[in-house]
Amino acid sequence: MRCVFSEPLHRLTPPQTLAPDPAGLSGDRSRREVSGWRAVVKILQSPAKAVRTLLNDGVTTCFPADCACCGGPLERAGAIPVCDSCLARVVRETPVMCHQCGDSTDLEVDFEDERFARNLGESLLCRPCRMVPPDFVRAVSFGAYDGELRDLLQLCKFNGVRAVAPLLGKWLAEAIVSLEGAAGPDLLVVPVPLYRQRERERGFNQAELLADAALHKVRRLRPAWRLKPEYGLLKRQRSTESSYTLSRRGRRRNLAGAFQVAGKLAGREVLLIDDIFTSGATARECAKVLVRAGASKVWVATVARARKSSAHYVQEDPEEAVAIWDLPATANVGKGQQATTNKQS
Repeated sequence: MRCVFSEPLHRLTPPQTLAPDPAGLSGDRSRREVSGWRAVVKILQSPAKAVRTLLNDGVTTCFPADCACCGGPLERAGAIPVCDSCLARVVRETPVMCHQCGDSTDLEVDFEDERFARNLGESLLCRPCRMVPPDFVRAVSFGAYDGELRDLLQLCKFNGVRAVAPLLGKWLAEAIVSLEGAAGPDLLVVPVPLYRQRERERGFNQAELLADAALHKVRRLRPAWRLKPEYGLLKRQRSTESSYTLSRRGRRRNLAGAFQVAGKLAGREVLLIDDIFTSGATARECAKVLVRAGASKVWVATVARARKSSAHYVQEDPEEAVAIWDLPATANVGKGQQATTNKQS
């Protein structure tokens, strides 16, 4: 049987009685004795910690389990099967990104000074946002969809470990707070909906779980914000194909007409919540529907974002990033002719 202890044994062992030394206690013995008494005093001063330590040792010894991220042994009992070391590696990502969609930019500029790049603000846009701006004002995420953050999201989404939602919601709240000063204080919080059959099979909508957890945290961080959940406002009216292997164009065609708004927004600002921002097709389609229904502004917040280097969609020709059929009907003819010429060439 594998035994895992959360405290080194020598720190929990009472000091041993030492035999008298004719020449007096040696320095080594004295230090050992003092260290032993300090361990006892520490345990007596924090009985709650001692109880937790004994409980963790008992549970992890009788029911050993491995971390879902690194595969190492778990050193303490908990509802989240992830070790503290892996959780500590999940940090906020702050690279130079597109101001609107949050994706990595494709500008051929050598930014020697990263602070200068960040100061570009709204002028720093990726190619798709420059060609066909989305209907949402800005999309923010906590970190990249990679490593431990990806594993935690998959635990919640595909393995049904709902206990991960409060932790993910805390990180999502950090992304939402970054909109302070830009977004209004009175927001309708709308999670991206699942099709009813998919939600029955999964047992929950992960976007709603994350929204609940994030709202609880944001209310504590920013009491002045008035965030009102509206979970039935946006509906998915038809089932869509899994977008894992679809190109960007395929994702947009797959989601076209999939969402509808059950009601009127009357000029309200909307905060759209989802777990992962991949190509932006879902956020674009939802924002378009919300704006048509009367939303004054749409903001998007997700826990993670798939970067271009790690996105799980089929590699495609750069011309397909924004196709001619994606251009709005009000686009000028010059843009349409230029896009058609590029496509034919």
